[in-house]
Amino acid sequence: MKLKDTLNLGKTNFDMRANLPKKEVAFQEQWEKENLYQQIQKKNVGRPAYILHDGPPYANGSLHMGHALNKITKDFIVRYKSMSGFRSPYVPGWDTHGLPIESALIKQEGIDRKSLTTAEFRDLCKQYALKQVDNQRVTFKRLGVTGEWDNPYLTLKPSYEAAQLRVFGKMADKGYIYKGLKPIYWSPSSESSLAEAEVEYKDITSPSIYVAFKISNGKGVVPETAEFVIWTTTPWTLPANLGITASADAVYVLVEVGDRQFIVAKELLSSVAQACNWQDYTIVDEYKGASFDGILAQHPFYDRTSLLMLGDHVTLDAGTGLVHTAPGHGEDDYHMALEHNLPILSPIDNRGHFTDEAPGFEGMFYLKGNKVVMEMLEENGQLLGRSTIVHSYPHDWRTKQPVIYRATPQWFASIEAFRSELLEAVENDVTWYHPSGQRRMYNMIRDRGDWVISRQRVWGVPLPIFYAENDEPILSLDVINHVADLVEVHGTNIWFEWDAKDLLPEGYTHEGSPNGEFTKELDIMDVWFDSGTSYAGVLEQREDQTFPADLYLEGSDQYRGWFNSSFTTSVAVNGIPPYRGVLSQGFVMDGKGEKMSKSLGNVIVPEDVMQELGADIIRLWVASVDYENDVRVSKDILKQVSESYRKIRNTIRFMLSNVNDFDVAKDAIAEADLRPVDQYLLAKYRVFVSEVNKAYDEFKYLNIYKSVLNFITNDLSAFYLDFAKDVVYIEAEDSFSRRAMQTVIYEVLHGLIRLLTPILLHTMEEAWAELPGVEGYVQLQDVPKFEDVTADKELIAQWDDFFKLRQGVHKALEEAKNKAEDPIKKSFEASVEVYLDAAKQEQISGLSDHLDQLMIVSHFAMHDISEAPEDAMTFDNFAVKVSRAQGHVCERCRAVKPEVGTIEEAPELCHRCFTIVKENFPEYLTDKD
Repeated sequence: MKLKDTLNLGKTNFDMRANLPKKEVAFQEQWEKENLYQQIQKKNVGRPAYILHDGPPYANGSLHMGHALNKITKDFIVRYKSMSGFRSPYVPGWDTHGLPIESALIKQEGIDRKSLTTAEFRDLCKQYALKQVDNQRVTFKRLGVTGEWDNPYLTLKPSYEAAQLRVFGKMADKGYIYKGLKPIYWSPSSESSLAEAEVEYKDITSPSIYVAFKISNGKGVVPETAEFVIWTTTPWTLPANLGITASADAVYVLVEVGDRQFIVAKELLSSVAQACNWQDYTIVDEYKGASFDGILAQHPFYDRTSLLMLGDHVTLDAGTGLVHTAPGHGEDDYHMALEHNLPILSPIDNRGHFTDEAPGFEGMFYLKGNKVVMEMLEENGQLLGRSTIVHSYPHDWRTKQPVIYRATPQWFASIEAFRSELLEAVENDVTWYHPSGQRRMYNMIRDRGDWVISRQRVWGVPLPIFYAENDEPILSLDVINHVADLVEVHGTNIWFEWDAKDLLPEGYTHEGSPNGEFTKELDIMDVWFDSGTSYAGVLEQREDQTFPADLYLEGSDQYRGWFNSSFTTSVAVNGIPPYRGVLSQGFVMDGKGEKMSKSLGNVIVPEDVMQELGADIIRLWVASVDYENDVRVSKDILKQVSESYRKIRNTIRFMLSNVNDFDVAKDAIAEADLRPVDQYLLAKYRVFVSEVNKAYDEFKYLNIYKSVLNFITNDLSAFYLDFAKDVVYIEAEDSFSRRAMQTVIYEVLHGLIRLLTPILLHTMEEAWAELPGVEGYVQLQDVPKFEDVTADKELIAQWDDFFKLRQGVHKALEEAKNKAEDPIKKSFEASVEVYLDAAKQEQISGLSDHLDQLMIVSHFAMHDISEAPEDAMTFDNFAVKVSRAQGHVCERCRAVKPEVGTIEEAPELCHRCFTIVKENFPEYLTDKD
């Protein structure tokens, strides 16, 4: 019989090599085959609901690491809630309408839009969107995200569209929907209006010009020979100029420059003079801005006048203090025009080209108008100064092209009508988990204008508005609900295929249509209205969902997007927000903190990572980052995460291998009977579990990541499991000390696997299958919880002095290992003497009968502090002396003992090992190999 056969060497099928890319796929196929998601829901029937409502990603293109961060974080939440006393079904969704799908069909698929009817084109859009949904769904499922993947919500489903239309109808019934001609963000590249949420800002270089407007009628206030000076960075808007706005409280000066006289704000005179290269000027007169009201100036190149007005928006931080006012191209300009009965002139068409309302510019693209305007001004001597300026400018977030302010007839949802209700709900009805969340949302709603909800596209939900023969819009709730009922059965294509009379209720009449003729609005709704009513299409419709949701979780850009549109529509129709809590995440950058782009070659995609490392590595990366801010990912970062994964896996592997012969039903030892060190480890475990549960509840996954690594590395690997080898391998199989340690290892392992399941899903399922005495899937279990760990913390505190002593011993051992002469290579080669006061000796002695075992040395003894030799290493209140242990190495336990070599029957063994072998393996002594 070989000596190794007398050892309890553990075995497990939980391999050191994870091979996650293959194992994960096999697990997922098995879970899907056995419908594990539904098993989880069945297990939680009757429990209180916790609903995380999914913000729909856009159904176009491949998924990136930002998608992975978002969806995996949601999965952490749903899985944890499902394992901690809640019913937490998860319905994934997709945003499936909008311009990018139209563009993809035309540009990528080569579809000739003009050769198709609207309904035919919409059908192609639907097919394309569903294909994108299928592609993205595969990746989300591969990441291990659980949910109703066979029944997601899609904004193109008729039932969803009908719910959206009913929300619109309720808002219209309350008077919140209206049609108006006002400047909005317009994207010439998309040929459509944009909401604020669809605009992003980038720096551009624009012309900066100073223009003189001659006086047409000075009203006796200013000389008829004077000229007002305005400043603009959008010369192309000058054909639409109808006025100049001044500040009533500002002081303006009349300055003489050569043979001309100009009026500018006194405070800005110096900067204007420099910009216009006025080498020599004289102040002739001063005026209060209020006196300019009603003066008429001459348009610089058209035969019409520009009205002088007074506005609170005029500031003196730049320009001339006189603001060029084009009512069709600016919010403030628009309001000034309404106040003074000016027309809302906007001579730009859908494609960004001038119309015949701008003589001399007809058909010209608006940006080319900059050059032509400046040439005209220079020609007639009214361009006083020109340069360029770099400034932030709005762009279409999809096409990345500049947008313009353009007045067009659009449908709006009034924000002003119920702004106070919105702001009150922000402050009182929602828990904003991100520190800046409430402030961001409050400021967004406080400062936003009315919401333009109409789009001049076809792939979306139509605005369910009819027009009477006199062009009066019909916004009847009954009519809108009737259309919604039809849509729920037939889909929204009917709006584009059926006649108006077939969409209206049978026998419908209206006083504006004496002949019974009606037409339809052809604009569609803003896609933010689509996704922003998902609570109606999901939370209020599905039996397993509840309204409001407990949590919405998306990127930080959604305070102006989905968080905002959902909040607005829900407060409008329900009086409350659609969510009780909001959690937001930053963006994913590369390892240097730079935005990922193909041109930089720094893009990392989930599919590649899963193919090489596995989904659990991505999931652990998600847990390892501070997602409230922008996070980083790179191959090096993922390599570091993989190292952390290996520590976790190898620790669990070691623990599994040492409980493979443990039957918890008959081998477990009651905690009260365990040794102090075993009770200590269980106390550490319970405090650890309490901390991790708290972090789960607070969505602090980085805290979990740190806690897990600390517990595994320090409490388990570096302490308890380190000296455990001298027990579980060496002692007899049924010995008390071995079963005691197995009891602890098993209980910790049983809880640790469950606790890590929401994060390391596949790995923990694999580990659970290897754990003796358990059945089924770990995902059907609940996480361990300990409500009160006060006593555990008190017990842990009793070990503080031991660990201070242990740390000192380790330092002394390191010094002994680094000696130039006769260094000690392993701790088992050492004999350790410690010197401390009697009270501490008594306290530490009470912790264990085998302190040498806990210190992993061959000999350990304690003496009074007064006996410490001069060459001992000293610490605050103790000293340590390390020397080489006397004797020889026991070939079984590897300790150095003086008796090794003196036992006649087994000279290779120490007394301890000889006793164990003699009692349990007597055949070894008679039949040695």
